Amino acid sequence: MSATKNYLPELPPKIYSLNKKLKNQFPFLTFCLWDTSALNEFMIQQPGNFYLLVEVEKESMESIFYFLKENKYPVYLNPGSDIINKYLSSEKNATIVKLLVSEAPVQFSKDVNTITIEKMLVDIYCDDNIFSAQQGSEMKNIFNEAFRKYTVNENRLLRYAARRRKKEDLINYLKTISTKPPVKKDFGAKSNLLPFYRL
Repeated sequence: MSATKNYLPELPPKIYSLNKKLKNQFPFLTFCLWDTSALNEFMIQQPGNFYLLVEVEKESMESIFYFLKENKYPVYLNPGSDIINKYLSSEKNATIVKLLVSEAPVQFSKDVNTITIEKMLVDIYCDDNIFSAQQGSEMKNIFNEAFRKYTVNENRLLRYAARRRKKEDLINYLKTISTKPPVKKDFGAKSNLLPFYRL
């Protein structure tokens, strides 16, 4: 099977602008920026609303939230399902501040700390509130397309799922997907390939 390419999300201009503002205001803070519009390339049904996600360490979430609010961003702090259904469903370009899980797999794209393919997949699997439009058959489409188009690192995927306490659940979910994705393993790492992954 031919090798696939590494994933690098397309980031809208507003993310580069926000990245600059946050780095100027919080130069020593670690954060991850991405936009849910990045999921469109993997989906059949295209959602009408997108969220700009600002993921940050727990102790800095409120500081980021108030900074964005002062700068007139339509921002929400770690919203639950009630807030999302009541307010964000009609908000075209909401900004969400949420927790950056420790040891989350991220990467740099033009000076922006953003998601890897492994983080994206685990996040939509674990969070059915923010990613409600990506559940059900759409999540299966996303996983199948992600594995078909890009190289997915098995160890990184499952390690991050474990950080989110969803490793076994994700393994069971992956067994239900019919495609056989190419998976890149860490050199020298002990193999724990699932039957689903074997080529």
